[in-house]
Amino acid sequence: MNKHTIIGLVLIFALFIGYSWYISPSKKELEEQRRVQDSTRLAQLNKIQDSLSTVISVQETNEEIEKENEKETASLDTMDKHQQLSATFGAFTNASISTEDEAPFIVENDLYRLSIARKGGKIESVELKNVRTYDSLPVVLFEGGDNTNFGIAFISNYLILNTNDLYFTPAKDYNKQSLVVSGNDSIEIAMRLYPDKSPQEIDSSSYIEFLYTIRGNDYRTGLKINFVNTSQYINRNQPNVELTWQVQLRQQEKSLKNEMTSTTIYYSDANDVENLKESPDSGDSLSYTSRLKWLSFKQLFFTSTIISDDYFSNGTMVVSIPQIQSDRLLKDMKTRLILPFTGDNPSLGMNFYFGPNKYDFLKQYKINLENQIQLGGKLISWINKYAVIPIFNFFEGFNWNYGLIILILTIIIKTVLFPLTMTNYKSSAKMRLIKPEVEEISKRYPKQEDAMKKQQAIMALYRQTGVKPMAGCLPLLLQMPILFAMFRFFPSSYELRQQPFLWAKDLSTYDSIASWDVQIPIISSFYGNHISLFTLLMTLATLTYTILNNKMMSTGGNEQQMKMMKWMMYLMPVMFLGIFNNYSAGLSYYYLLVNLITFIQMGVSRLIINENKLHAQIQTKKNKPVTKSKWQKRMESLAKQQETAAAQQRNGGFPVIKQRGNSSLHNKKKRK
Repeated sequence: MNKHTIIGLVLIFALFIGYSWYISPSKKELEEQRRVQDSTRLAQLNKIQDSLSTVISVQETNEEIEKENEKETASLDTMDKHQQLSATFGAFTNASISTEDEAPFIVENDLYRLSIARKGGKIESVELKNVRTYDSLPVVLFEGGDNTNFGIAFISNYLILNTNDLYFTPAKDYNKQSLVVSGNDSIEIAMRLYPDKSPQEIDSSSYIEFLYTIRGNDYRTGLKINFVNTSQYINRNQPNVELTWQVQLRQQEKSLKNEMTSTTIYYSDANDVENLKESPDSGDSLSYTSRLKWLSFKQLFFTSTIISDDYFSNGTMVVSIPQIQSDRLLKDMKTRLILPFTGDNPSLGMNFYFGPNKYDFLKQYKINLENQIQLGGKLISWINKYAVIPIFNFFEGFNWNYGLIILILTIIIKTVLFPLTMTNYKSSAKMRLIKPEVEEISKRYPKQEDAMKKQQAIMALYRQTGVKPMAGCLPLLLQMPILFAMFRFFPSSYELRQQPFLWAKDLSTYDSIASWDVQIPIISSFYGNHISLFTLLMTLATLTYTILNNKMMSTGGNEQQMKMMKWMMYLMPVMFLGIFNNYSAGLSYYYLLVNLITFIQMGVSRLIINENKLHAQIQTKKNKPVTKSKWQKRMESLAKQQETAAAQQRNGGFPVIKQRGNSSLHNKKKRK
């Protein structure tokens, strides 16, 4: 870049600055411009403010209009909703609308705590006091929710309504008083369902009333359903009303499977007590067309029962498995009962029983409630009712441990049965003493075709010696009803519930000393996932008794059959190990005591019975002539006929001809 270029650029820059200075306004001009701009801005702001005011005013007006429209719409919606409810609930429309205060009333006595809901006026939950579940939780028979329903269905102006869907009003403000009753006192809780005199007013002179009576020291809860001046609201041409009761029972005991098996519906017509199927994995249903006195939602150790003061005309019952599986749920129970509905102001009386399945508690009401406890049926239940339970109740009064009471009970039973044990042992001793002679007879007839002859010879020996093979079986048969009675008594005995003994924390369920979570395919289905020590000891004692008993048994007769019988006797204790492992520890403990006491009685019998002297008596009797009975003669005749038929069959179907005359002479001639 030369100097001429530089001078040219400087001149151009100077001209640009000079021109800028020349055209720039003066101070007065700047002030005037600023004044004009401020005026312009102020005018624009005023215009914007006026526009905003107009907009706000319009918005406020629109909001007011919208509010008015909303009020009108809400009023119309309310009218439409009320009309819809009126079409559904008729004269009980206002009772179908929930209130702000829907909290239930809690009332309790010495034995239980009830929750009475405003909706439906029903008992929605029951908690028993002074008892706990297997895991130390409160015993709640059932609790509120969609699965708890109790209501009377009736016809009102051609509408079918149910009190379970309507809201009751308490007759008093029960929240301001203590709803606790004790001893011989009682308290009444009145829940009333009022119809509508007009859309804005109820008719307080007409109502359906649920009147509950709670007694201080009683598991029963009284209920009177009173229809007061309801003839203009409830059709009087209906001869019956329908009562629906539905609850979902909860698990209380350790073994869910055992409790599921024992949970079902029992019912009675005041004479016979029957029940729906007891199954751990399925339900059952029944429509009963005759009169019913009571119906019970029975669990293993607790029951929820409804009892009519008069009778239920008929009923439908359903037991089902809950669709939503839970560790605390057992089964869904539902019943529909029909009650007669007569008179101007009819009153339907009934009672609930919410309590334990204890024989004495249920028996005191004298309506066969105790028959829902499984004591063995008509053939053997009398043993439990008239012998076992009285003994239990007697020693229970001393506050002794139930393990000790079971020991005393076992000693009493085995002492009463000792004469039968002696008879059985004596018969076994006789069989053992003639065992060598029986074996000798078996050696004389080794062939299969001589089986009849061998059997005849053995029977003849029995007659000569006075041995009766069935004499040992009879005492065992006589003891079987007692064994079956105990099998029913211990798992159903409420007295044993949560009673500890030695290592067992609860004699009413299995005593687990070890458990595991792994599911072993065959073992888990047969044995389970735990070890019950009482069951294991019982099995060992039974095996020991079986071995000793087999050593004393005679091996006369069919050796193959005897071997099979012995193996069956060894197999039975193993089967018991799987069966009793999930049963009551009290039952296994009882059978263990039976075996131990039997060992002692066997030793006593051996000391009492002198086998040398008994053998001498057998031999003496053997030499005496034996008078044959008609039955023995008939059996011998039958045996001869069978022998003749067998010989004829060996002869090709031709009759066997006996040779007559001098057979020896004929044989000599033939030889010559």
